[in-house]
Amino acid sequence: MDILHALLEKLDAGLIVSCQPVPGGPMDNAACVVGFALAALASGAVGLRIESLAYVEAVRAVTDAPIIGIIKHDLDDYDVRITPTVAMARDLSAAGSAIVAFDATARVRPDSIGDILAAIHDSGSLAMADCADLEDARAALGAGADCIGSTLSGYVGQGPEPTLPDFELIAAMAGLGGFVIAEGRIRSPEQAAKALSMGANAVVVGSAITRTEHIVSWYRDAIDARKHDARDRARG
Repeated sequence: MDILHALLEKLDAGLIVSCQPVPGGPMDNAACVVGFALAALASGAVGLRIESLAYVEAVRAVTDAPIIGIIKHDLDDYDVRITPTVAMARDLSAAGSAIVAFDATARVRPDSIGDILAAIHDSGSLAMADCADLEDARAALGAGADCIGSTLSGYVGQGPEPTLPDFELIAAMAGLGGFVIAEGRIRSPEQAAKALSMGANAVVVGSAITRTEHIVSWYRDAIDARKHDARDRARG
């Protein structure tokens, strides 16, 4: 087994923490991202998911832990935005990403999935396919992706954004036989453990750990709902 694929063994049955601050928020700076990363690793995380070249470089400078690197970039003519080009994939690998994640949905894209996979592998990194459904995952594995993630489930197409993890997709992806990384709306330890029980090899948790704005809003909304319920009962 080569060194890179041995990384997947390190990630197996482990927690990967996504250290992505709210864009433009008070924690959207390298010092905070590095702090999140080091705190996560000190607490038992086996890997990190980091967005942007600058933040991948900053985190790589302080740890040799596995980094899943991504670039989120909005394009005028395409809906794909997670590492959508060959050049971005190469840059992420050069910045220190042991694994480069990319949008593996069937949507129209500037560079083909095959070209992105080739760029990642030629640069010496592993490739994680961020998928929206089972067909994405099947196609990505067939094209040579090293691992598949449920990252984009619920974020492609029309309709309201779900609030719960897509456990059904995670289980179905596990049936394909690849290395499955559960990601997307995993907001409690119980949900993370359930994802593993459904067949995931590893679990990514982001907002519930590193996005203070989101966490505070969840508590605030629950408290506000409790206040409204109490007022309604008082009026009744």
